[in-house]
Amino acid sequence: MKRPWIRSGVRLAAVGAAAALLAAGCASNGDSGSPSGGATSDGATTIGFVGAGAADSGDPVDGGTLTFGSYSFPSSLDPTKTLAAGSNGGTEMAAIYDTLVRTDPGSGDFIPQLAEKIEHNDDYTEFTLTLRDGVTFSDNSPLDSAAVKWSIDRYVEAGRDVAQVWSDIVTSTGTPDAHTVKITLNRPWKQFPVLLAMGPGMIVGQGSDAGGDFTPIGAGPYTLGQFAPSEKIVLNAREDYFAGKPHLDTVTFVPTSGAQQQLESLQSGQLSMTYINRDSQVINQAVDAGLPGYLDIQGLGSLGFINQHEGRPGADVRVRRAIAYGVDPEVLNQRVENGLGIADSAIVPESSRWYDGAKGVPFDPTQAKKFLDEAKADGYDGTLHYLSGNDPSARAAALAVQAQLNAIGFNVQIDYANSVNDLVRKMFVDHDFDMARSALQFMDDAPYLRLYAGLGSDANNNASGYSDRKMDELLTAVQTATDDNAKKAAIDEVQAQANETIPYAIWGPAKVLTIWNDDVHGVKRSADNIFLLDSAWVTGS
Repeated sequence: MKRPWIRSGVRLAAVGAAAALLAAGCASNGDSGSPSGGATSDGATTIGFVGAGAADSGDPVDGGTLTFGSYSFPSSLDPTKTLAAGSNGGTEMAAIYDTLVRTDPGSGDFIPQLAEKIEHNDDYTEFTLTLRDGVTFSDNSPLDSAAVKWSIDRYVEAGRDVAQVWSDIVTSTGTPDAHTVKITLNRPWKQFPVLLAMGPGMIVGQGSDAGGDFTPIGAGPYTLGQFAPSEKIVLNAREDYFAGKPHLDTVTFVPTSGAQQQLESLQSGQLSMTYINRDSQVINQAVDAGLPGYLDIQGLGSLGFINQHEGRPGADVRVRRAIAYGVDPEVLNQRVENGLGIADSAIVPESSRWYDGAKGVPFDPTQAKKFLDEAKADGYDGTLHYLSGNDPSARAAALAVQAQLNAIGFNVQIDYANSVNDLVRKMFVDHDFDMARSALQFMDDAPYLRLYAGLGSDANNNASGYSDRKMDELLTAVQTATDDNAKKAAIDEVQAQANETIPYAIWGPAKVLTIWNDDVHGVKRSADNIFLLDSAWVTGS
């Protein structure tokens, strides 16, 4: 039986997604409706909307422009080439293409957006989308089931980001009639619709590929007016958007050059809205100033990737254990975040709805030295090449790790990459590193996605070469659990296995804040901090 959604508590193609996550993990981008979030009275940090202005009030106003400061300015508006995430083009592309569904950050529900309705069978192996009647792309072609299937197939064939997850679980995408898309899975996955809120759910019109060069044609609330690479993207409101013309006349996206500059530009009115990643000092300033926004705490935000391919020191689990036990996350917090971040070796941060008390590997230099000495007794000389970015926070992290590991007997040599692209190539293509700092950014919207990315034996973004049959089984258990408590228990088992096999060293979650001025209203947060602007409006226009 079908049920409406119910509330409840390729190889090179993958490298682009890895680059976005790596860029987010290697550097602070800076110089130094739902439950509320932010700093609580007991000093804890919670996920959710912050600032008094986050709750909208008053009647919408038509007209005006919203200027959004992008964290990583997209070089393409094609979802098969640009990662659909809040940090890397997701908000920009969602404004053009919309998404079939969106996630609700408070409840974890999946809400129809471009689709009219989403239903599932009892065991979450079949999902049926009912499309809205009369929806068209910006070139006036109809958004029907054939168009949706074409766009999804195009995305999956390109092998982009979550395309591998789609291919692994979807057995068929059927179109029984013009308004119905039926997706069948080979195993249960309650959170499957998260993919329809990300890249696969951004429906590209078939006319986009006509003529050889890609042209952004979508069914979203805005159309492309101007795209000046590295300068700005200007989007114009669609008169014929299915929900009616957006309140805003235009949305402009501009690149930014650091968290402090983003905050100052917002406060001076140069920006209306911006995405700040990993700079706890600036994020805390913004929250303390009472600016409205959405604060996310993403687990796996600071990781020590350990190369486990044959011939590398990390192929020996004793070396990996020595690294995990030998680095104190709090030291990195002090050196990189001035003590304002969150130091934790657990996969799931305490702020997450999936937190169940599971702990990571404790800092224990005595135990670390014991493991290292055992490896040395079998011939390992202690040399470890640490691949680092060149920005200040990456350098600070590299030096902090080097000092701690050298103190227990390693000989850590830091190799600085020339650029993020160089770092990505060495990690994900050449595997030319022993250790590097990166991120995977655990998503509360669907825990399986980023767990699989870093732990799955066959995952395209698994740069370390980690492979463990028991872990693969546990990941499937995380994916297929349809009860929240069962999913928490499965994630706890993943943590326990990670503590034993050390796929990577975990140093803490990352703070991510999307903020806007008091005159901005009606924005909607969706999966991976993509924000939808179809209902946004500004006062004083």
